[in-house]
Amino acid sequence: MEEQHKAVALISGGLDSMLAVKVLQEQGIEVEGINFYTGFCVEGHTHAIRNKDKDKQKRNNALWVAEQLGIKLHIVDVIQEYKDVLLNPKHGYGANMNPCLDCKIFMVNKAVEWVKENHKNGFDFIITGEVIGQRPMSQRKQTMPIVAAESGADDILLRPLCAKNLPATKPELEGWVDREKLHDFSGRSRKPQMALAKKYGFTDYASPAGGCCFLTDKNYSDKLVDLWKGRGSREYEMDDIMLLKVGRHLRPKGEYKLIIARDAGESKYLEGYRKQYTSIQATSHNGPLALIDGDIDPEDYSHAASIVARYGQGRDADEVEVLVSIPNQEKQNLKVQPLSSEQVLEDWHI
Repeated sequence: MEEQHKAVALISGGLDSMLAVKVLQEQGIEVEGINFYTGFCVEGHTHAIRNKDKDKQKRNNALWVAEQLGIKLHIVDVIQEYKDVLLNPKHGYGANMNPCLDCKIFMVNKAVEWVKENHKNGFDFIITGEVIGQRPMSQRKQTMPIVAAESGADDILLRPLCAKNLPATKPELEGWVDREKLHDFSGRSRKPQMALAKKYGFTDYASPAGGCCFLTDKNYSDKLVDLWKGRGSREYEMDDIMLLKVGRHLRPKGEYKLIIARDAGESKYLEGYRKQYTSIQATSHNGPLALIDGDIDPEDYSHAASIVARYGQGRDADEVEVLVSIPNQEKQNLKVQPLSSEQVLEDWHI
């Protein structure tokens, strides 16, 4: 019998990696998936928190893709290791705070390490859903060889969706896969992918034009830069990553910022942080829960509470009663006058 070859695929949860796996499954290649969790992925966070997103599907797209393809998915936590990639990218950042090229090199390198660690399972090569010209920084014809070389993958890295536009890799040269049955997709148009998805019968998949990383989002990136500036340090923890995804972020002073829930779902989510952060919430009117991140002077509590009161149902009241809860200290009841929209300065918004 002819030997069956095995590949491990980087699964982001998007359409491209889904198709890349299917293309090789059609050739009889046994594929398993691997997903590296950095903490910055969109999946399973905001859709599960905000009330306005309650009708959206709450699923981890990487797991869902693996289920659709009938493959095993290995989820690997790389939160700590990824910090150096984000803080010190050799190739710089993309349009926002996404270290695109360094990120891809890191992910493929981790896959190479994983294949070596799991050598008993007999994986022969690595596949990704990359397409030339699709991403302005990491997926260009000039950068494809950089990813292969600097990750250590070299010629065992196969991109089934654009392989015909690249030099043949070991799986093709050795005859493990038929190069003629691979594809030559290029450019930013997703029409070829969508047509291939239709051919395979895939009708439900993540937005083909969307990315799964918050670091590509300007609003999120601005909040991350502001966090570092406010703390005077570029360190971050998992809680920081999560809280940057939730609420309005306002910085009335350089030393602290307010994280104000935008709806009941976010208020409920922020409840889980009340033991770590000072919180403010109106008691005389319905209103959002707010956290204080940073060092706030006691004399600034009233001003912060006035800002929070502006976002509740007491915004037009002459006076709003609020509760300031400080971890491991006595709670403080304050009466404040809500600030008007004009008094909540645009410069405070992050």
